Amino acid sequence: MSTIKPNYTRPLDLKNGRVDMSHGSGGRAMAQLINELFAAAFDNEYLAQGNDGATLPHAAGRLVMATDSHVVSPLFFAGGDIGCLSVHGTINDVAVMGAQPLYLSAAFILEEGFPLADLQRIVESMAQAAREAGVPIVTGDTKVVEQGKGDGVFITTTGVGVVREGVNLSGDLAQPGDKILLSGTIGDHGMAILSQREGLSFSAPVVSDTAALHGLIATMLDSGVKLRVLRDPTRGGLATTLNEIAKQSGVGMMLHESAIAVNQPIEAACEFLGLDPLYVANEGKLIAICAAEDAPCLLEVMRAHPLAREAAIIGEVLEDAHGFVQMITRLGGRRVVDWLAGEQLPRIC
Repeated sequence: MSTIKPNYTRPLDLKNGRVDMSHGSGGRAMAQLINELFAAAFDNEYLAQGNDGATLPHAAGRLVMATDSHVVSPLFFAGGDIGCLSVHGTINDVAVMGAQPLYLSAAFILEEGFPLADLQRIVESMAQAAREAGVPIVTGDTKVVEQGKGDGVFITTTGVGVVREGVNLSGDLAQPGDKILLSGTIGDHGMAILSQREGLSFSAPVVSDTAALHGLIATMLDSGVKLRVLRDPTRGGLATTLNEIAKQSGVGMMLHESAIAVNQPIEAACEFLGLDPLYVANEGKLIAICAAEDAPCLLEVMRAHPLAREAAIIGEVLEDAHGFVQMITRLGGRRVVDWLAGEQLPRIC
């Protein structure tokens, strides 16, 4: 995302203007869009270098890199938008690897005719999320496609972070006897998207939980507890994420339905729509797996953080060559919590 500044005849019309094909041409109009919108919002010393890439200082430790594309519909929803979501999502993918996120890149696919006012709102949301997280957007790219060949805006973000010495987290490290912890309620993000998309209203607000989790994770790592696995249960929800971990580690899991919190409006909405909240996406929650003896301490640490006040121990890891995830229901029965089949809620992130 170069920030070279040619002379412009007039500033961008951010109130009434729209994206046109010249904004992706590589010429004067594209430079103006980048400088007056993106560079102005994301301003930092690395982006200000004005080159096709950012030269960054060397950081000691093992590097982690993650990338994520965001195609959420609608672009704006209760509790967030595609802008902050694209920042939070990639920061969280880096952080659950045990890394401190350091830098982000951002690539935009814009549709011809997209209102510049909406684009400005998205970019400013991204900039605010990046500032609050302390993770700057240091480079990027912009492309424009013809009207009718896109859907407003798609954003791809890539994050780089560093794992501190002594930290080793991976989905294949869960062991029989370990405890499974969840940082809070489930299903908030997916239902916020669906309710906005379908024009549904409920007696209480349904708001996305989108948030950057690296501060919470840093606190957990600082506690000295031996964490084995961290994961954020996004697409496919809690159930699919736990099945992924069980397969990686070659273990089974037993969950306790009574310990898994679901906000009442989310539970009611899921029941009305025939959805299972276990499979609904989250964007501000994490799963942690640790040794059983460390679980009480870890739970206390998590609950002391604003993003995990409702944290709970929701189950345990079992020896099971089949890798089944099961759940003891509120009525005392058992059910298999299988992988998500098909796409329950498309385009939620």
